[in-house]
Amino acid sequence: MNILKTAASVIGTVALLAGTASAQDAEMPHGRRALNQLKLEMIEESLDAYPGRCPCPYNTMRNGASCGRRSAYSRPGGRSPLCYVEDIDIDMVREWVRHRRSTAG
Repeated sequence: MNILKTAASVIGTVALLAGTASAQDAEMPHGRRALNQLKLEMIEESLDAYPGRCPCPYNTMRNGASCGRRSAYSRPGGRSPLCYVEDIDIDMVREWVRHRRSTAG
């Protein structure tokens, strides 16, 4: 899964550098950088839980071709993996953090 983690990291870094975090994102107490880190962790967790090879359009199939429109992300219905930082809103982050705190022992 290192390829998936690298892809999520690259996409998150590009999104951070491009300034895609919204004004709502700044509501988080530690700022945009911490918020984007949480979003990357959410993406990583989502991709790790996906059983197939094509959760996101940027993943590759066994033959090396891009998953593109064949990815779960691109298909309506069924699984909806988190693939992009900009798809995760502040409420999703808050809920994810709450859930992690409640299950952390």
